[in-house]
Amino acid sequence: MSDYGYGKYVSAEEKRAKANRSLAKLRKKNPNIEPVILEGRSLAKSWWGKAWNQNLESYADYSNRIPRGRTYVRNNAVLDLKISKGKVVAKVQGSRAKPYDVVIGIDALDSKRWEQVTALCNHRIDSLEQLIEGKFPKELEVLFQDKKYAMFPSPKEIHFDCSCPDWASMCKHVAAVLYGIGARLDQDPMLFFELRDIDSHALIRKSVDQKLDSMLKNAGKKSSRVIAADKISDLFGLE
Repeated sequence: MSDYGYGKYVSAEEKRAKANRSLAKLRKKNPNIEPVILEGRSLAKSWWGKAWNQNLESYADYSNRIPRGRTYVRNNAVLDLKISKGKVVAKVQGSRAKPYDVVIGIDALDSKRWEQVTALCNHRIDSLEQLIEGKFPKELEVLFQDKKYAMFPSPKEIHFDCSCPDWASMCKHVAAVLYGIGARLDQDPMLFFELRDIDSHALIRKSVDQKLDSMLKNAGKKSSRVIAADKISDLFGLE
């Protein structure tokens, strides 16, 4: 039977032990391996990690497939996960001795949506720290929740392949890696911008430039709350 399916029962402890043995072997060959190790039972803790997972779970296309990866990622089965521009490469421990190879491609954010994103931001993000911490204004969460802007990728923008024999369009190993991305964003939210080929610094510069332009335009305007000199004299009885 396929990995962690309905064949012989294998306890969670046995699965984790097997994954840990495989990880130890891989580390001997490659000390730069980057496993996904969750702390506690939460799949993600930061705003970025949670938002990534919520986006995946919001699509009907994934509703019956993505949950298959939760057990895997919780049992430390994602032995290696590396994110680069538009690409995720991972190794996932399954039922066989040798880990499966998973490759996921993520489309870059297109120019039209990038313009929509920068227009909506409109000098509301003040710093890179604010962006990283997910502490930007609440109304900007629409960038990630509204499919119109689609900062997070839709199913048609996610392409994947796994070396396992599972015939399903999304196997458990791919699903585990998708959840693993959320866990990785907990550690480094900037990886999201790398994955979507978005220049986060340009986003901040655009926001700051818009704020500066607005300040300069307003600087030349006289506020209705400013009292003219002749009115001040009348107010205080001055000649």
